[in-house]
Amino acid sequence: MRGTRPGSRTGRIDKRQAILDAAFTIFSRDGYHLAGVDAIATEAGVAKHTIYNHFGDKESLFREVIAALSDQALARNLAAVELLDGSGDLAAMLTETGLRLAECYCDERSEALRRLLRSASRPELLDIVRERAADRVNDALAARLAKLALAGRLVLDGDPAIAAEQFGALLTGALENRARLGTRKIPQAEQREVTVNAVETFLRAFGNHQ
Repeated sequence: MRGTRPGSRTGRIDKRQAILDAAFTIFSRDGYHLAGVDAIATEAGVAKHTIYNHFGDKESLFREVIAALSDQALARNLAAVELLDGSGDLAAMLTETGLRLAECYCDERSEALRRLLRSASRPELLDIVRERAADRVNDALAARLAKLALAGRLVLDGDPAIAAEQFGALLTGALENRARLGTRKIPQAEQREVTVNAVETFLRAFGNHQ
């Protein structure tokens, strides 16, 4: 029986990741339509056929890049949501969570993801981001807010997912407006300002004022 070469699977995984990293660089620089597989292969340091062996074609590779960026965004955003542990000052907790979410939104890779989606003009790609990241973050935030409501710290008359969606919209709507469609970097002081405003508005709507 023929044995497997030691490290061959690891090498394949490393090569796949190198291609994804290179594709992200080239797609971010050139946009989907102008990015070429030759340029991606050169950036990754692999033969062109290696890309086709791993991903099939440019479209499939682009979808994998979007999926990978979504997974990375999911991990960062879930870590931010976990800060809402139910203890401590509510406004302070929401502010810390909001700041972390704002940082994730303004992160270079998150900005690049939004640029790639706009450059591709493919609505179905939004489904990848929504299913792999956005919906799951909203569900996690809704679960945390529901626990706070059960503890009497928030008043949620309806679905907690709606409250979670509202909190996210208060943050991202203002950040997107200030970023001017990704053409302007938002300083940390401004991210804090947006977050504090969002938390104040959210608590006016959902806080327990008794």
